[in-house]
Amino acid sequence: MREFRRDPIIGRWVIVSTERAVRPSEFLPPRREVNNQANCPFCPGNEQHTPPEITALRAPGSHSNGPGWHLRVVPNRYPALRVEGDVVASAEGIYDRLTGVGAHEVIIETDRHDADFCDLAEGRAVDVFRVFRDRIQDLKRDVRFEYILIFKNCGSAAGATLSHPHAQLIALPMVPIRIASELNGARRYHEFRERCVFCDIITWELQNGSRIVAENDDFVAVCPYASRFPFEVWVLPRRHHPAYEDIREGELARLAAIVQTVNRKLNQALEMPPYNYLLHNAPLKSPASERFHWHLEIIPRTSGVGGFEWGTGFYINPTPPEEAAQFLRDL
Repeated sequence: MREFRRDPIIGRWVIVSTERAVRPSEFLPPRREVNNQANCPFCPGNEQHTPPEITALRAPGSHSNGPGWHLRVVPNRYPALRVEGDVVASAEGIYDRLTGVGAHEVIIETDRHDADFCDLAEGRAVDVFRVFRDRIQDLKRDVRFEYILIFKNCGSAAGATLSHPHAQLIALPMVPIRIASELNGARRYHEFRERCVFCDIITWELQNGSRIVAENDDFVAVCPYASRFPFEVWVLPRRHHPAYEDIREGELARLAAIVQTVNRKLNQALEMPPYNYLLHNAPLKSPASERFHWHLEIIPRTSGVGGFEWGTGFYINPTPPEEAAQFLRDL
């Protein structure tokens, strides 16, 4: 059976082609490769190959920009945007442009070159998500910035040039179109239902159960109803809040735990796939909203995007999310 499924947030349609359903072993992507550790600028002892650190978690007595750390944040050596300067708007005929001002940082998650996130000790995994919170809180004070995206590219097929575990942060002087679409969709749903669409998704998925991958007291991991890709997983907080930077200290441990669980299950199911994750957060200057709900999207790179997807904005998913979720639950 083939069917169209509509995403309830932004209204995007997905084709779920159950007749094309395949087991994970039938479309395994190339395993993630590990670059040569000796040449890795993110490894301890190679600190001189990165810009001076912004912050680091390190052993007592160790010195900045030297060994002894277990998590380190540095400016991107080849930034997409630069933090210096003012945001200046101009026009060229009918076209608008802004100066390329922003912030681009690298969060080096561990001193271990070949570790995955699920390999980190519990406290070290929590540190990663705590630093995400702290960096957003710090950059939020810069009035030039409207939005901060934290994302991770893991494996060359997912856009990574270095295999040492790291995430990235980009602060922007505008709200990205994808986030604006989510905000508008959440607003429309709230105007119609007087409820948060994300909260309703959590409630229904917990009642239904077929797309649940994992859960704990504070978070739920689901394969979304209109999954764009096989084994796509969203991690949503049970507590409604639009802003990740307001996460409670106790929630950090449970967030790290459920992400490690999902990471471990995906590694087992798809044999260490390349993947991306994206932290979708409320815009920095938006007031606390009953409409939006921050969340983490995890996307294994099991298939590419072709002409149909580019031409229509639709996606074709050969693995129903119910089957993907059950497979991951059973591992």
